[in-house]
Amino acid sequence: MKEDLSYHRKSYEKKSMKFDDLKENPIEQFRDWFLQAEECDGVDEANAMSISTIGLDGYPRTRVVLLKRFTDEGFIFYTNYNSQKGESILANPKVSLSFFWPFLEQQIIIKGIAEKTSENTSDGYFDTRPRGSQIGAWVSKQSSVIDEHEDLEAEVKNLETKYEGQDIPRPEHWGGFLIRPIEVEFWQGRPNRLHDRVRYVLQEDYDWKKERLAP
Repeated sequence: MKEDLSYHRKSYEKKSMKFDDLKENPIEQFRDWFLQAEECDGVDEANAMSISTIGLDGYPRTRVVLLKRFTDEGFIFYTNYNSQKGESILANPKVSLSFFWPFLEQQIIIKGIAEKTSENTSDGYFDTRPRGSQIGAWVSKQSSVIDEHEDLEAEVKNLETKYEGQDIPRPEHWGGFLIRPIEVEFWQGRPNRLHDRVRYVLQEDYDWKKERLAP
């Protein structure tokens, strides 16, 4: 089976990105774009981001997760530390994040170093999760092979009974990762594939160097 996609094209014409108008700090610039995406009716789940890791088998792997917080330090999401992505990050903390908002014709690519968040930070977020999601964190052995007849619903019911009337504690194998950025690129689609691209690179003195890239 063969399908030719050569003529699948879109002309990006909604916006432009002027170098001098961008903030000097990429986190501040990210905040501006993210808030705009959140308020835009044409963007669904503005906090959905792809995270790429290098697996234990040496191959890169990308999947979509949800950004839950960003600060001056970086970008935070939560996962099962024993999952494929969790084990990959713990073995090699160099990761890449990307946001793509087609309606706005914008993309952000972040290269950074991941580290576990503090237990207090993970506890604080876990406490805000719906009770069903808290139980799900206990039940799911994320990324592991399971038998098709394994009754996850029964395990859920057992835990609901066990913790009835009680707070559900955070599993030790579940928590957050903070990605500290070392490079951030902002991309704005433009006509004729002459896209606007600006990259921020973290310097040794922890200042950011801002530079324009060819499309």
